Amino acid sequence: MIRKTLNASLLAAMFLATPAFAEEATLGRPIEGGSLHEGNLDMVVYYVPVDRGLLEVTATFAPKIGGDPLRVVMGLADGDSVAFSLPGHQDSLYAFSRSGEEVMVSTETDMHLRADAATR
Repeated sequence: MIRKTLNASLLAAMFLATPAFAEEATLGRPIEGGSLHEGNLDMVVYYVPVDRGLLEVTATFAPKIGGDPLRVVMGLADGDSVAFSLPGHQDSLYAFSRSGEEVMVSTETDMHLRADAATR
């Protein structure tokens, strides 16, 4: 009985500690668009090659309940990755990474709820 309880507790702790990206998109060519719709923002993203091997990634975020769109433009070199949330939308984490000519984009929502549950 103790072993089953311990195994269940360990499994629950591992689940809460592991980020669960709710939605993902992979862009494999310049100007190829992708979109994510998880959380309070819709996002469209694309990239274009620029000087020195950088890919310029443009992501536009539109609130689902009115408001002005937000745009983020970043340069990614091969192997780069970045994750952030936007002002007023801290419940969503957006992650961008590059491998060769591919750019992977993902979003995780309700980060605060998951962190609160993990500390209980």
